[in-house]
Amino acid sequence: MELKNKEYELLLFLMINADMVFDRETLYEKVWGLEAMGDNATVAVHINRLREKIEKDPANPYYIETVWGAGYRFKGI
Repeated sequence: MELKNKEYELLLFLMINADMVFDRETLYEKVWGLEAMGDNATVAVHINRLREKIEKDPANPYYIETVWGAGYRFKGI
């Protein structure tokens, strides 16, 4: 499995902060930086790509969970 740079950075950030929930805006700021051009939808796209690469069943993710109304978290192992 090969991850692109931002996919890797996003996954690393989530893993380092396992079990903590982050909204899209916070993830965007932490991974892309405050000066980056784009929007929070970028986070959802990268989360979906990561799930396709690391999850056994991307439709029912085990590692990267969506916490409805709050954001995303990496499930600690």
